[in-house]
Amino acid sequence: MYREKIVSVGEALSHIHQGDRIMTSLCAQAPFLLLKNLHKVAGAGVGFKIYSNMDLFNYPYLVEEKYRGLIDVDSLFEMDGDRAGHRKGIVNYVPGHLHDGSWRWADYYKPNVFIGAVSSMDEHGFCRFSLSNIHEKEFARRADVVICEVNPNLPQVNGDTEIHISDIDYIVESKEPIPVLPETLKLSKEDEAIGGYVSTLVNDGDTIQLGIGKIPDAVANGLMEKQDLGVHTELMTDAIYRLTEAGVVTNRKKTLFRGKSIATFALGSQKLYDMMHQNPGVWIMPGDLVNDSHIIAKNDNMVSINTAIEVDLTGQVCSESIGTLQYSGTGGAVDTSAGAGASKGGRSIICLHSTAKKGECSTINAMHTPGAIVTLSRNNVDYVVTEYGIAPMRGRNIRQRIQNLIAVAHPDFRTEIRKDAEKYQLW
Repeated sequence: MYREKIVSVGEALSHIHQGDRIMTSLCAQAPFLLLKNLHKVAGAGVGFKIYSNMDLFNYPYLVEEKYRGLIDVDSLFEMDGDRAGHRKGIVNYVPGHLHDGSWRWADYYKPNVFIGAVSSMDEHGFCRFSLSNIHEKEFARRADVVICEVNPNLPQVNGDTEIHISDIDYIVESKEPIPVLPETLKLSKEDEAIGGYVSTLVNDGDTIQLGIGKIPDAVANGLMEKQDLGVHTELMTDAIYRLTEAGVVTNRKKTLFRGKSIATFALGSQKLYDMMHQNPGVWIMPGDLVNDSHIIAKNDNMVSINTAIEVDLTGQVCSESIGTLQYSGTGGAVDTSAGAGASKGGRSIICLHSTAKKGECSTINAMHTPGAIVTLSRNNVDYVVTEYGIAPMRGRNIRQRIQNLIAVAHPDFRTEIRKDAEKYQLW
């Protein structure tokens, strides 16, 4: 059955027709060979709509202006490729929560073609969406045509990741390299300070959600002396890998999926992917389960640790835009913060440097930059952490919030921020 379905890239893409609605697999699970050639369909005069997400590369269909109007691209979370296309007017951002990423969007978009990457087939006839199952299985299930790029470089990861060969219409074999990130990042003293403060808010036996980047790496460093942490996170990263290898993450105390590290997608180093391969302690599950705040809340002592671009003095958080410029997306920020807030003993923590633009501006201000998107309501934040300390938010009135946030703002801006608070009668 497998051999009968193998086709060339050109033949696979020939099954895309005028007006088709295409959904792809995401991020490190993307069908890189097929996406590199997808523009050729439009070059033949066939127009289509593609629903994309977390594109790591500047594919021709994303950035070449000659495809504008012929290929319509909606992005559910912008990364490098999407940002480049957005600037050219080719890519449009779709607001939404990560937990909406499967059946809700499937109901709305009604995709009829799915293009995805999968791992090699096992002896039972199953391939796997190993590094992302935010919505991959659901969209593949609903599509009329399923085209899969089988890549042996993808690990085989447990969870709810399987797709049977009988559910795939066309196979393109590929050996495209899987994107890898450095195992560690060079951290600043500000990063390390933030990580140290966050570590005081995490207790032995807590279950954590952690993002990606320098601050999450610093947080992981700060957690190295903890014991029996659990993982329920949208994104599996090298920070989680290091905590697991150090024996800090055991998942023994979890009240949901005990013994398992749960995520819905992964991005990191080859060591991370190798650790995930056939590991019974790591599950990749659908995004509408992993990021359902009601499911997250079933983990007692759930700690959500997210980063932000800026915070206003009442505690509203922008984590997706720089002014009016869409930079990333809402993603799972609201899902995880709300889930942690509803968890017995849970906490929602927001981390950011106190300044941006090499110290030229404060990230804590009386009001957000004009046009900035409020990602998290002030009701969803328990703590704001900068390199200057911890600002408690939960249960605090506006005056107390202002005082706490000014205390963790950069000293060079505190007087100005205080004056603005008085000017705008925030307290």
